[in-house]
Amino acid sequence: MKLSSLLQFVGKSIALGLIISALILVLVPELRHGSGLSFDVFGRSNGLPEKISYYDAISRSAPAVVNIYSSSTDIVRRRQVSRTSLGSGVIMNQSGYIVTCWHVIKDAESTIVGLPDGRTLEGNLVGYDELTDLAVLKIEADNLHVIPQTEQPEVRAGDVVLAIGNPLNIGQTITQGIVSRSGHTVTLNFRELIQTDAVLHQGNSGGALVDSNGTLIGINNANFKTLDEQRRVVDVNGIFFALPYSLARRVMDEIIENGRATHGQLGFSGGIDPNIEGVVITDVVSGGPSDLAGLKQFDIILSMDGVSLISLDQTFDMITKSRPGQQIELSISRGGTIINVSVTVGEATR
Repeated sequence: MKLSSLLQFVGKSIALGLIISALILVLVPELRHGSGLSFDVFGRSNGLPEKISYYDAISRSAPAVVNIYSSSTDIVRRRQVSRTSLGSGVIMNQSGYIVTCWHVIKDAESTIVGLPDGRTLEGNLVGYDELTDLAVLKIEADNLHVIPQTEQPEVRAGDVVLAIGNPLNIGQTITQGIVSRSGHTVTLNFRELIQTDAVLHQGNSGGALVDSNGTLIGINNANFKTLDEQRRVVDVNGIFFALPYSLARRVMDEIIENGRATHGQLGFSGGIDPNIEGVVITDVVSGGPSDLAGLKQFDIILSMDGVSLISLDQTFDMITKSRPGQQIELSISRGGTIINVSVTVGEATR
């Protein structure tokens, strides 16, 4: 190609490019203000940004949250009085197993489960666990919507959460909040609760706490209570609790398989010293597994079955998941001397 022809070709290409660029700037005014080109710019009618919504999360999870109505008869002043309790539950699988809170159906003579699609069914009690306040019901039905689940959901302080249930029997309701923290103490040997500010009322107990994807992370249980100046029990706004999914799933599976759930305990309380590695034993229950194994106050537990201990939550989680009768090997620091101790796990009770 001759030089003159090449220059002519380049000049025409530049001119064509300038014309196309001018047309784009006319048709897409956003580019004139430096806002960039988004792929949906031609489809927007009002120019508003994409709105934040949890519609997809609720669509995945809410159809699996049921209403639970339990009735019982009490004797008041020698008269029979019928009582109805209100709560929520979560469909966990296609076999019809539902997890709820034990206090929702405790002493119930009959339990009715209301599905979001309008069906009402009898709920049959499979079993319960007083320590975790969890119960398992079973319904006979087809085409059940199962809540999305993952084996080990990650729960972090600051995560957005949605609480789904039937508060005050007004119908299925969703409240939104964040995770404040996890790992609150329930008993001396049991340390698993998720704290959130997603509002719960009577009827929410047993309902689902899900993440922003609609995946189950906990079973809503209770709100924080305290005593007022007249020593009356009052609710505290903004502090609510849920049992974590991994715990609820383990309890459910054990109840279905064995009719009951068990939780290990070693009979000690402990603390963390930021200047010391491991868990410091602050108290040993007389006659408990730790006492029988020779553990003493101020012993430092460095590891459990070879796993280094870095927090109380981790320590008590490992203990509660252990089976009663199981042997656990502890590495202990006592007065600067490292010793190994074998402890037989006991069963935690109220």
